Amino acid sequence: MTDVWKPHTTVAAIIEDNGHFLMVEEISGGRQVFNQPAGHLEPDESLIEAAIRETQEETARQFIPEYITGLYHWNQPGVDRCFLRFTFYGQCHSYNENQPLDDGIVRALWMTRDDLARQPDKLRSPMVLRCIDDYLNGNRYPLALISDLNHEA
Repeated sequence: MTDVWKPHTTVAAIIEDNGHFLMVEEISGGRQVFNQPAGHLEPDESLIEAAIRETQEETARQFIPEYITGLYHWNQPGVDRCFLRFTFYGQCHSYNENQPLDDGIVRALWMTRDDLARQPDKLRSPMVLRCIDDYLNGNRYPLALISDLNHEA
């Protein structure tokens, strides 16, 4: 039997406050980079649940998704890895300053789009800026776009 190729399914959260976006500074591949709160979908969780969990783990904030801003396909150069990213926009509340952040997360911070664009070599992937640009360009799709047959009532 041959191996079946499978992309990595990831989620990301866009949270904006007066032109500043909630980002994480993290260690990836031995480098310190910027990314949205983001991570892999885990077994038995919905895409929305994954976005809520990842944001909590990486920023110590409760995330409430409001809509989808984009779906992204990216092949990481130099390695045999492909990513499918589902990006959600929403609001955060209930910051827990005592919660330790996920392994590899240096800190959560607020940055403008221009702050990020000035440091392209520090972005985890090209999806980081593209997700922000799509949000700023008005991409908004209802959460009902996702049909999660495992989590329907």
